Amino acid sequence: MQDNDRISIELGSDGVAQVRFTRADKMNALDQAQFDAIIAAGRALHNMKGLRVVVLAGEGRAFCAGLDLSNFARKPSPDEPELTERTHGNANRAQQAALLWRKLPVPVIAAVHGVCFGGGLQIASGADIRVVHPDTRMAIMELKWGLVPDMGGYALWRGLVRDDVLRELVYTNREFTGAEAQGFGLATHVDDDPVACATAIASEVANRNPHAIRAAKRLHAGMIERSTDAILLEESIEQHAIMRSKNQVEAVMAGMEKRAPRFEDV
Repeated sequence: MQDNDRISIELGSDGVAQVRFTRADKMNALDQAQFDAIIAAGRALHNMKGLRVVVLAGEGRAFCAGLDLSNFARKPSPDEPELTERTHGNANRAQQAALLWRKLPVPVIAAVHGVCFGGGLQIASGADIRVVHPDTRMAIMELKWGLVPDMGGYALWRGLVRDDVLRELVYTNREFTGAEAQGFGLATHVDDDPVACATAIASEVANRNPHAIRAAKRLHAGMIERSTDAILLEESIEQHAIMRSKNQVEAVMAGMEKRAPRFEDV
């Protein structure tokens, strides 16, 4: 268990990490400390031994209500980096809070309920899979405040949302429900108990060859931007590394013997 006053992480014996935003009194809104806590959690998860899958959710009445409005009154400190500075690889700090879930080597499943606005929706979009309560209030909220989505949303929404639908949601910042989100491509599943559903999916994923799961996530990461030739080669490279490995053989044997596999963790 790893805890601070903003995020908790609990790694189960099955390799599923339950990660929670714990700023429930503020609907897990994003102030500077919350950004820092999310990024610190990402670093901890990236280096966590035995990790196979992450389930990400928010405590209280919301997954994440987006930017804490106190940020509008805050004056940047003199040494604070400009938004254009790449402080976290290819991203600034706010972008990293959403993109780090894609950068993790294992699948991330977001369980979304209550309210999921603005930056919260961009964080959820960083997950591999999103399970959303049908009554969740959702919006790409930034235009309401005269801003544009800038936490990696435009990169994360590629391949998820049809272009004209995304334009409407951005330009109007209108609210929509979790049930509608599935039609838009922003929800994978709609369920009355998102955490239970997400955990069930995570348990299934955790029962697969962890080397193959990580390889599949690497292939997904480059699928949109790479050429067909590059994708074909990457598939072969990943498969060559996995084929006949101890975990791959164990997957075959467990399937043939109709038993639970016993994999070695990455």
